[in-house]
Amino acid sequence: MLDRFFGLSQQGTNVRTEVLAGVTTFLTMAYIIFVQPAVLSGRMFGMQPEVMDFGAVTTATCVSAALATLIMGLYARYPIAQAPGMGENFFFVLTVLPAAGAMIDAGVKAGTMVPGQTEPWKIGLGVVFVSGVLFMGLTIGGLRKALLDTINPSLRSAIAVGIGLFIAFIGMRNAGLIQLARGQIGLNPHFGSPDLVVFFFGLVLTAGLFAMRIRGAIFWGILASTAIAVVLRWALAHGGDALQQSAAVAQSMLMTRFEVAHALVSTPPSMAPTFLEMDLIGALSPPMLPFILIFLFMVVFDTLGTLVGVADRAGLMRDGELPRANQAFLSDAAATVVGAACGTSTVTSFIESVAGVEQGGRTGLTAVVVAVLFLLALFFSPVIAMVGSYAPITAPALVIVGSMMMHGVTRVEWSNFAEAMPAFLIIAGIPLSYSIADGLALGFITYPILKLLAGQGRDVKWLMYVIAAVLVVYFVAVRSWAGG
Repeated sequence: MLDRFFGLSQQGTNVRTEVLAGVTTFLTMAYIIFVQPAVLSGRMFGMQPEVMDFGAVTTATCVSAALATLIMGLYARYPIAQAPGMGENFFFVLTVLPAAGAMIDAGVKAGTMVPGQTEPWKIGLGVVFVSGVLFMGLTIGGLRKALLDTINPSLRSAIAVGIGLFIAFIGMRNAGLIQLARGQIGLNPHFGSPDLVVFFFGLVLTAGLFAMRIRGAIFWGILASTAIAVVLRWALAHGGDALQQSAAVAQSMLMTRFEVAHALVSTPPSMAPTFLEMDLIGALSPPMLPFILIFLFMVVFDTLGTLVGVADRAGLMRDGELPRANQAFLSDAAATVVGAACGTSTVTSFIESVAGVEQGGRTGLTAVVVAVLFLLALFFSPVIAMVGSYAPITAPALVIVGSMMMHGVTRVEWSNFAEAMPAFLIIAGIPLSYSIADGLALGFITYPILKLLAGQGRDVKWLMYVIAAVLVVYFVAVRSWAGG
């Protein structure tokens, strides 16, 4: 039955491979279960009182991720997992909520609003919900597929390469190998740090297993890294005062964040404080409309980049097109709506899905496994916390996957500078701007301009000119205004 529904044999895979791929994808993105509530509650920024209920956001994160990923797996049948997006959550708390709060204060002073009538986070959820509905409308109208067809092969390959660099960079930063100090990015000089010991152990082991063509290399690497972290944590805790007082040891993530699980199960927190609490009327107020457009822009291009990157790496593209593209786009649109209803910021496709693809995941069964694990995570949060909250364990997987995505660079038409330069801007822009959407925008704006200057304007589809013009207006007007 599974073979017929998901087409396992047709994609050259089997149930065991798909399950292993799903577990791998989940482990590489499990951090969102703990990061998301820390961000939306304000704890990460030291906000008092809590912006949103921490426990409710935790449950909303797992439930929305499970439902959205299940839709992707069963409807679009792609090995792509979904969860609240990094970047969108920070924008939600640090930009949208202050704007919503200012609007409420202005309304109270003008007598058009009653104190306590609504809260900024409820308006913020409404903004996310409306952006998801608009996103769904674009998908049903066929514009999303037209967007995908507009991107030429060089740009599509550049997207995959740029995303590969991006997730490798995230892995190195999460592990503490790359640091931001005094406004500059540099290498961590403390190679004796326990965090780097765990990271390099996992990286070398996983790479070695890959070189030996051992199936499940990333998964076994994560398990081995977890075991080493547990042993190293115990050894350092019992290694004497001199060792514990070492700055490299005392300040390491292993000693300050990693805790061995002392229980297997726990009761999930209630989602009631955030469920269906979005304020749609407040979200549709004129001051909030620009933020709806910004969220719409972010999710459209983040998703577009992720779908192309994952599908390209999985070998699922056919003649430059994504089969069942409309189903994939609609699944992603539904994810944003589901997330806002549950009580979390924009839910979108996760680039960490490439980790499962590298383990052989090719069908929606991989996504179904991820969805089930997100629900189980609600009950096994102590164990998930042990793995997902200590980044050096899963960081090697991101670096390995990033390296695997570099092969697409050979498919960029470097001999044609009008295509090479926009492709390069995408490749460099995604990791350097720390945003898939912003990196894509750099390439999409310059591509039609350079093609026109090179006398190759007829190679550019009309929609690409429209996209470039809209992006210029967005960055010059909307983005600049919102940033101010």
